[in-house]
Amino acid sequence: MHKPNKNTIFADDYSIHDMNFKILISLAAILFLAVSCGQQTNKKDSKHGFSNEELLLEGDKTVYGLACEGCSDSVIILLPNDGSDPVRYDIIDATQNHKVMGKPKVGDWLGLVLNEQDSTMADLVINLDELKGTWCYVVMPQMRDYDKMSEKLQRRIMRDMPDSIKNTYLIPREYGFTLKRQWTAQSVGYVRESSLEESPVVYPKLGYFTEWHIWNGKLIMTSGDPVFSKGSSRPTIKNQRLDTCDIDYLGNDSLVLSSDGMSRSYYRNSDVRNINKKAKAIANKQAQKALESIKN
Repeated sequence: MHKPNKNTIFADDYSIHDMNFKILISLAAILFLAVSCGQQTNKKDSKHGFSNEELLLEGDKTVYGLACEGCSDSVIILLPNDGSDPVRYDIIDATQNHKVMGKPKVGDWLGLVLNEQDSTMADLVINLDELKGTWCYVVMPQMRDYDKMSEKLQRRIMRDMPDSIKNTYLIPREYGFTLKRQWTAQSVGYVRESSLEESPVVYPKLGYFTEWHIWNGKLIMTSGDPVFSKGSSRPTIKNQRLDTCDIDYLGNDSLVLSSDGMSRSYYRNSDVRNINKKAKAIANKQAQKALESIKN
C-alpha cells in the first residue's frame, strides 16, 4: 500500500483591512479552482479511516486526480491528489486508439496511465466515477453434468423436457457487481449455494466480491469464498482471489471487460435490492420443487 501525499496547509491569516487587490485576485482564483475541481480525492473517509491513496495496490503507477475545466478529446487537465497545480496531459493518441474510458467531466475522479517515453501524454484514461456503480449481465442455468453429456443426449434431454420443468428451472438470473467508494465491492445476484443435489440444473458460479482496484490501467477484482457464521451478517472470506481484467469499453450504461481472451458485456442497473430479491426467489422456488421431487 502507498502512503498518501500530505496536503500543504497555508495558514497565513490576513485581516480584511490588510488585503490588497492582488490578494483578492489570488483568493478568487483559489476559490474558482476549488469549485471547478471539487474536493481532493485523498481526503480520509470517516468510516474507514483510509484515503484512496493509502489503499492503492503496490506497484500501481496510475496517476489519479480530478478533471478540471478545459478537458477535451485532445487534452486532460488533472488536479493531482497532492493538491499541487493542475497538470495538462495530451490524450490525442488515446482518443484515436479508443483508450478514453468514459467521458471526463469537471470534478470527475480519473485514472491516467502515462506514456513511458513522454510523461506529458496519457495512453489510457479511465473515468473512475463513471466506472463506479452496479454492472450486470444475464446468465442461464445448465443441466447438471451437462458438459459430460454427448451433444445428442443434450438435445434429447432438452427436447423431451416438460414445459413445467423448463418454466421452473430454466430461468435466467442477473449476475453482477457493485463498485463503491474506497475501493469496496459487492456481488449482485449472489445466492448461497445449496447442498441440495437433486436440482436438475446448476447456475454458473458467481464470485463473492469484496474489493476492486485499478492497477496500471487494469481492473482488479478481489473475491473469495464466504463463510457465514451463525448470528453474523458479515461472512469471513477465505481463499481470496484477484482477477485481472482489461477495460475495453466504458459508456454511460455499458461496460465491456476482457480477460484471458474472453470478453463480457455489462449493463448498468441501480436496483440492487430487487435483483437480489429475484435471485433468492428463483433459488427458493427451485429448492422447493427439488424437495417435492424427493418426497415423491
